[in-house]
Amino acid sequence: MRVVSVMLLFMVTAVAEIAGCYLPWLWLNNRAPAWVLAPAILSLGLFVWLLTLHSAEAGRVYAAYGGVYVATALAWLWLVDGVQPNRWDLLGSAVTLSGMAIIMFGPRG
Repeated sequence: MRVVSVMLLFMVTAVAEIAGCYLPWLWLNNRAPAWVLAPAILSLGLFVWLLTLHSAEAGRVYAAYGGVYVATALAWLWLVDGVQPNRWDLLGSAVTLSGMAIIMFGPRG
């Protein structure tokens, strides 16, 4: 159960970060009005708060989060940008998720 809860929390955290960066990107590229900056700020605040909910040390959480971020960003690429990840994207994502699992769930002695 711990694995599932950690993964879900990381995924929600990644969506908050990506949305918080994507909305200003839309505005800067003249694809959205300036009001999108307000939800972007809220989303980035949510991202920061969500990172604090993990029980592991901050550095370990940040390192492991990177792996889930990569996988979530590729899902965003597909679902939001409409670009299907290729096999190299998927392989890279699998590698980063493996690293995340080692960092978060490896034995501590």
